Amino acid sequence: MLSARTLEILDLAMRWTHVIAAIMWAGNSMLFSWLDRTLRPSAANPTGEIGDTWLLHSGAFYHVKKTGLVGGPLPSPLHWFKWQAYITWLSGAMLLIVVYYAGGRALLVDPSVASLSHGTAVAIAVGSILLGGICYDALWSTVGNRSARVAGLLSLAALVAAVWALTHLLSGRAAFLHIGALLGTIMAGNVALTIVPSQRALVAGVSSGEPNPALAALAARAKTRSIHNNYLTFPVIALMVSSHFPGLYGADYAWLVLLVVLAAGAAVRHLLNVRFSMRAWPAALAIVIVASFVALGALTRGGSSVRGAVISADTAGLPARVAFEDARSVIDRRCAACHSLAPSIIEFGPAPGGVAFDRPDQIAAHAARIRERAVETRSMPLANRTNMTERERALLGRWIEQGAPLR
Repeated sequence: MLSARTLEILDLAMRWTHVIAAIMWAGNSMLFSWLDRTLRPSAANPTGEIGDTWLLHSGAFYHVKKTGLVGGPLPSPLHWFKWQAYITWLSGAMLLIVVYYAGGRALLVDPSVASLSHGTAVAIAVGSILLGGICYDALWSTVGNRSARVAGLLSLAALVAAVWALTHLLSGRAAFLHIGALLGTIMAGNVALTIVPSQRALVAGVSSGEPNPALAALAARAKTRSIHNNYLTFPVIALMVSSHFPGLYGADYAWLVLLVVLAAGAAVRHLLNVRFSMRAWPAALAIVIVASFVALGALTRGGSSVRGAVISADTAGLPARVAFEDARSVIDRRCAACHSLAPSIIEFGPAPGGVAFDRPDQIAAHAARIRERAVETRSMPLANRTNMTERERALLGRWIEQGAPLR
């Protein structure tokens, strides 16, 4: 078993690599998408030129051409864009292993969601990623070749089903990240299984100098998958950072919250894609953003009626004024096991997120965060590992409502 310190260093290394590679991959996707929409069309000519554009950056002019390279030798060097995708996926897979599967730095299981063993939860998590990626590729390799609309509708239905299933089987935080991992796997699979092979065929065809009627179909298929990746980029980025927002994954209707995040990201990406041909795109973008935040606000409002009823029942015997000693007793028993410079639960390292409750001033300084995590969303303790009761949550809530006094 690796030590908490070793797991923390591995977590940092993989997360750092993952973020850098993802930035490079997303940046390439955005750049080439932008180029396709800004190239000035060229008349057909022997060199196969399709269009060109001029760029100004870092004190210099850049002239970019898009060409079909009809015959003739290949330029050298020829730069491929694939390793960013592969490294993003590999580092993401390692992160899941370090954080969820082997390291235990975050919990897959939440007993309030579903009673599963860790092994069963790992099987569900890994299975959903692999099965989802395989089904997507099979769907678009068969149905997608005949009807993109039907394949698109089936893909959306499958995604909704996956969102609902994972948010009802795994902890909220894990469900959000694993939907992101599923979409990221689809994106990396598109690069490895469709886009890069079509590029190899294109290079071989140009090198041979002989016309190949199949190249056009391969190029169209690769372009379709590239567009899919482009639309998935914003939703996946949102899910990559979702672990910082317990108000989202801890909501009563977390599956609907997740769908709103996915839809908002894809809609914004679409409007940015069509802004060159849609005059009213700024207004449409503003409407999408406002509507998305209104929907998220409505879905993440504090507790459901059932949760509220439980807490109300437990507040019946609470003192009218909660003393700090009583609130601290709850925090010491239920929170300080992790949030301390000398924690008794060591998997997460000392003071996760820089939050420690060793001193009264530290507790008071994080009162708003305690209310959000322990009282409103109940996302802490993680999977309620320390068995915080509803009465204890209600007691903390009343203490904070009184201004979190230290006397």
